[in-house]
Amino acid sequence: MRSSKQRIHFSVALTASAIATISLMTGCAGVRTEGEKRARQDQESVGQVYRPGNERPALPKLDTNAPLHDFMLFAMLNQPRVEAAYFDWAASVRRITVERSLPDPRLTFQSDIADMVMTLMPGLMMDFPGPGKLKAAANVATAESETRYFQFESAVLQTAFALKKAYYELHFLGAKVSVNHEMLRLVSEIEKLARAQNEVGKVTLQDALRSQMEQERLTTEIANLEDSRNPLLAQFKAALGLKPDDTATPVPQKFESTALDLTSDKLLATALARNPRLKAMESEVRRADASLRLAYKARVPDFNVGLEADVKASPVMFTPQLGVTLPIWRDKIAAQIAAAQAEKGAATARLSSEEIMLAVEFAEKSFMFREAGRTLDLLTERLLPKARQSLEVAQSGYVSGKVDFLNLLDAERTLLEFQLAEVEARVRRELALAELSLLILGTPPAGAPVLSSNAIPGKERKP
Repeated sequence: MRSSKQRIHFSVALTASAIATISLMTGCAGVRTEGEKRARQDQESVGQVYRPGNERPALPKLDTNAPLHDFMLFAMLNQPRVEAAYFDWAASVRRITVERSLPDPRLTFQSDIADMVMTLMPGLMMDFPGPGKLKAAANVATAESETRYFQFESAVLQTAFALKKAYYELHFLGAKVSVNHEMLRLVSEIEKLARAQNEVGKVTLQDALRSQMEQERLTTEIANLEDSRNPLLAQFKAALGLKPDDTATPVPQKFESTALDLTSDKLLATALARNPRLKAMESEVRRADASLRLAYKARVPDFNVGLEADVKASPVMFTPQLGVTLPIWRDKIAAQIAAAQAEKGAATARLSSEEIMLAVEFAEKSFMFREAGRTLDLLTERLLPKARQSLEVAQSGYVSGKVDFLNLLDAERTLLEFQLAEVEARVRRELALAELSLLILGTPPAGAPVLSSNAIPGKERKP
């Protein structure tokens, strides 16, 4: 028989061995699922562009001569909203590993004590979820990571659109100011003409006073337009991801339109296939389907296995343990399955609703583009030339006394109205193009930190 001293040494050795076994197991790694591998590859691919080496990449240098593309790239790489969406996606990718991993083993210790220690039983316990449960949980997490990716891509495109919107509005604000300055110069000449007519007794001083009032109105309008530049500059700066105390950024001087061929009859199909909001909804359906499969797994029991050793016994006695959960609460299981089915139904309905709304948005923006184009053609080719001619005729008629001042002023205001309408039509046209390209068709700008169309989550990869 072993001596008491020998048993204690053996107890210490067995305990040390168990601790060593646990330590070794903490360095183990599970087997990655295919979805986890793809998600990590995608995240690493985007990370090489968006956060190489977990650091912010070098941002483009911005000045008034820089192309619009540099400003959009700066915004996409610097916007905090995009950064938050990226890290949400990165966290969801890592959660796949958590969901597909086995629970941690447990080190147990048990002892019987009367007047003295009767038994000393260290042990090791391990839980094993029922067959298929870990894979189903991993599938749920994988679909969730896909949703997070498309939310990140949406944030990238929305940031690019916000920058373009502020850029176009700033550009056309300058055009409005120029139009009003030109009209102010013209009305000033009309005032001189009215004073000359008054001096020779052809008209009263009232005409000159009316022209002065029109000049005051135009001067106030110019001041309002100039003042409206400040909130637009704030929007432009915010789209770039710059803080209020950051140095003001320049605005690109060169005007760049959005290149988009709207004559193709396949654009709506392209939008339905590539729109990130729609792709996020599709991922939600896949997540709900995976959750339903996981809910059905609630019927499968879980297991736990363990081994304890009584190190005070001679010889040492080993006590194996096996436990099985009993999923007897059928109403609870039925409720889990019903809830998952309802979630899948809701996700499917949201997807259908989003498809309908996307088609409506596509139709609305396409109409807005066509309407603005027709308005531009009408103004530039017919109305503006006639309005200028009408003003020239009114000026000549005023000098000869055939046209009164109110008709002359009306001709000036008509020309101003048409010129401003032309600017507004150009704004609507460019905003419709930008929204169609970025938010509806989901076409990322060159250099955008997103996956290529052949590598988007939830799509079969091309070899």
